[in-house]
Amino acid sequence: MPEANKKGLLIVVSGPAGSGKGTVLSHLLKAGGYRCSVSATTRAPRPGEVNGVNYHFLTREAFIERIARDEMLEYTEYCGNYYGTPKKEAEEVLASGCNLILEIEVKGAANVKRKYPEAVTIMLLPPTGEVLEARLRGRGTESEEVIQERMAQARNEIAQLRHYDYVVYNYDNRAEEAADIIRRIVFAEGYSTVHHPDITDTYFA
Repeated sequence: MPEANKKGLLIVVSGPAGSGKGTVLSHLLKAGGYRCSVSATTRAPRPGEVNGVNYHFLTREAFIERIARDEMLEYTEYCGNYYGTPKKEAEEVLASGCNLILEIEVKGAANVKRKYPEAVTIMLLPPTGEVLEARLRGRGTESEEVIQERMAQARNEIAQLRHYDYVVYNYDNRAEEAADIIRRIVFAEGYSTVHHPDITDTYFA
């Protein structure tokens, strides 16, 4: 019997601030077989950030040239700076059989899904809006104005949930469980007919 799809899956994970994406994905990466994409950006490096590790830091001109050459898998402009995913690196990871995780916002996710319909899109959410707000307040680092802005943004992001393939809830102190649910989604997707488009041509070959 043929094994599940050997090419890596392109996995898009989105979620509002406070959803715990970083923690959940860190659990996912520990298991092996997954890599997180290193995004490119035109913003200046922050103290401690390393080029090629945190981001690929590009000039605005270089980024625009990459867009013109269709070298970005997806990109968006936010607060005057470009952010995007280099296409070549992404395709190399997928060709190696490793699953590639893109942690991007809803607009970037929609762009990826249009170009790569086979991409698996997942929205990571706290169990309720009340929990989300409590997490934001629990940080103790943001003003009331910023918290309300983040909550408004979260409402806008969740309104796009119908465009995602899956929703995974990240309960307090259960990030590893959320990561395991994503692993099971990826396992099942490996057997989806979407990821075996050539089977009718190759089955009897």
